[in-house]
Amino acid sequence: MDPDNSVQDVARCDLCKVAIVQSYCDFCHVNLCKPCIGEHISDDYSTKHIIVPFQLRRTTPIYPKCEKHPNKTCELQCNDCNIFLCTDCLASEQHNKEHKLSKLEEVFRQTKDQIHRDKEELKEELFPVYEEIATEIKNQIANLDVDYQKFTTEMSKHREELHREIDNAMDQREKEIDENKLKHLSILTKHLEEIKQLQSLMLESLNNLDEMEDSNEVTPTIHYSSKNQEFSKLPPKVIVSMPKFIPKPIEKEELCRLIGKIVPLSTTLEERVFTAKKPNTSFRELLDEPEVLNTIKTGHEELRSVACLNEEEIWTSGGTADIKCFNTQGVLQKTIKTKSGGWPVDIAVYSDGALVYSDGISTVYKVKNDQTEKIIRLQGWTPVNLCVTSSGDLLVTMYSDDKTQSKVVRYSGSTVKQTIQFDHDGQPLYSGNYCLIKYITENRNLDICMADRGAGAVVVVNQAGKLRFRYTGPPSSTKNKPFKALGITTDSQSRILTSDGDNHCIHILDVDGHFLRYIDNCDLEGPTGLCVDNDDSLFVCEYRRGNVKKVRYLK
Repeated sequence: MDPDNSVQDVARCDLCKVAIVQSYCDFCHVNLCKPCIGEHISDDYSTKHIIVPFQLRRTTPIYPKCEKHPNKTCELQCNDCNIFLCTDCLASEQHNKEHKLSKLEEVFRQTKDQIHRDKEELKEELFPVYEEIATEIKNQIANLDVDYQKFTTEMSKHREELHREIDNAMDQREKEIDENKLKHLSILTKHLEEIKQLQSLMLESLNNLDEMEDSNEVTPTIHYSSKNQEFSKLPPKVIVSMPKFIPKPIEKEELCRLIGKIVPLSTTLEERVFTAKKPNTSFRELLDEPEVLNTIKTGHEELRSVACLNEEEIWTSGGTADIKCFNTQGVLQKTIKTKSGGWPVDIAVYSDGALVYSDGISTVYKVKNDQTEKIIRLQGWTPVNLCVTSSGDLLVTMYSDDKTQSKVVRYSGSTVKQTIQFDHDGQPLYSGNYCLIKYITENRNLDICMADRGAGAVVVVNQAGKLRFRYTGPPSSTKNKPFKALGITTDSQSRILTSDGDNHCIHILDVDGHFLRYIDNCDLEGPTGLCVDNDDSLFVCEYRRGNVKKVRYLK
């Protein structure tokens, strides 16, 4: 068998071509087995061979050759002359002894560290910001038809009052609207292309950084110049104001003048400033033994959801039409009934104290000052679980009427801002018809965390909807039944807490989905819905008992 032409599953020695490689000459870049090391070194005793274990190959810096002394390598740099020097250059006394010198090895390592930091900043912080900008512009483009349809409808109402004689003038105004829409679309599309071009440059820079990080070439490495400062100067935000239709009282004379006019859209630039993420300085450790502070008997059948109104009050809901508010001592403060008379699938609370609930049929309602209004009405999809985000948006999990698809939709009021359904390969992020309940929450780092019971997983995506990780249980479980996530919440440390009703416990994960520990010593019976207040007190629903337990789990 010719080893040069055969498929090999291991690296072979470059000298004998047969033995499995064990060492590596980091100066000559040659694979070596142990018997061939002596032969390789004896071929040229003048060469400074560097023999290392094969696993540590290419870790020795490759210094540049000295221009004045070809047999020497330069291991020093003159900071005043900005040239490389070997030991013979210093011994020749041709170089100014007062100049400040730096060891190339130190410069090389420092630059390597800078490359690594730049790569991490570009990948973890800068590029996601550009992703968010691109998503924001895409959502604006996606909403253009809806916004302009409202605009056209408003003007059409005025048109009906003016009757047939003003049709020609109205047609002229509609043409102006179409022109504005095209211009609006053109501005946003151009801005999106600019963002994509910058993203492309960033990806190219990332590739270059990957190559430089793996390279041992000193000269290009120490001449590396960071572009992160350039990328951190975010492009200005393009704000395009909607055109306005200004109607005037109807008169038959001078109709064109009295119809009103279209105020053209205008474009302004709003400066964006990149702010690096700051670490959480108020770290709170987990208690070794969590403790139950209080048990609130809600009287609910099949208690499903709990939402914190403030540090003193909570809202609860279960298998009846009643949604109840209790103080943390367990005293009932208020009860409201659902509009339809059916039980609410889930509840959430806005920062202003307004309650929001889904009816599990087609509608999401908002209750404020004892007034109930429909804020979302769906066709083809059924709303299920809810989460109010830190920005005041509403995240809604929903499934298709044929119960084969699930997705998360972000709303601002009643307007769709974002839809999260598929990963980058076009595959569904969430399970289909096995289990319809999918509790959802937003983490402090703006990740969107779903307890996907049907998939037996916690599915976490970033703010742009890109998959970060799936948690399917601890590496080695001490529980009897398979993990099936149900309720979910997050705390001030960006830890994720998810209830495991079948095993009567709660899993605590870190921000990256690594299992930390269980809460399983609080006599929990079938935990379902969860929430955490601003003091990091945990409230746990017990499905059958109808109790909410307040648990302290942080020091």
